[in-house]
Parts: sequence; C-alpha cells; structure tokens
Amino acid sequence: MYQFISEQSIYQFFGEDEPELIREMVQIILETNIKDLKELDMFYKQDDFVTIKKRCHKAKPTMVYVGAQKTRKILEEIENDRNNYQDLNKTLQAHLIGIETELNQFLETLN
Repeated sequence: MYQFISEQSIYQFFGEDEPELIREMVQIILETNIKDLKELDMFYKQDDFVTIKKRCHKAKPTMVYVGAQKTRKILEEIENDRNNYQDLNKTLQAHLIGIETELNQFLETLN
C-alpha cells in the first residue's frame, strides 16, 4: 500500500492498541524531523556540514520507526559522503515528500 513507510513498523514501535500515541508521535515526526530535513539546503549554502550531519544522524532512528529504510540509508550516505551531497539530497527531498504524504494518509486511517 505504501511506497516509503511501513504501517507494520509504525505499529511495532508505537503499539497497535495506542492510536492516540501513534497519532501524536507521527505528528511530532512530521513537525520536527521531516521539517528539519527539508531545510538541509539552507545549511549546504552556508557550507555548514556539521549541522547537516547532525540533522541526518538525528533523523535516522525516526526513519526506522516509520519503516522508511531506504530513506535511512540515504541519510547515512549524506552523513558520510559530503562530495555527493547534492545528488543524495535531491533523492532525499523526493523521499520526504512521499513520506510526508504517506504519513498523513496513515493518520487519516487511525481510529
């Protein structure tokens, strides 16, 4: 059903019988981690790779929680490969749009 996230992973980490907790956690992910990653280009333009690495590192566990394993791998690559940042970030930003859309769709299915 989903291309970027895994419903099973979300339930595994946050509990199937806790829809309010899931809703709250997904909202936090959308408002913090996803937002932080969308701002990476601002730090690239400032040649601030320390902040880029910190934001990528901080977001990796979140991607595991929502089942976005491919996106987690991209974050790891950005952390370790400064030279390919632009190509990797282009892919990351496309993933983020998909993840954001799918998380919002997922939220609509919660009871």
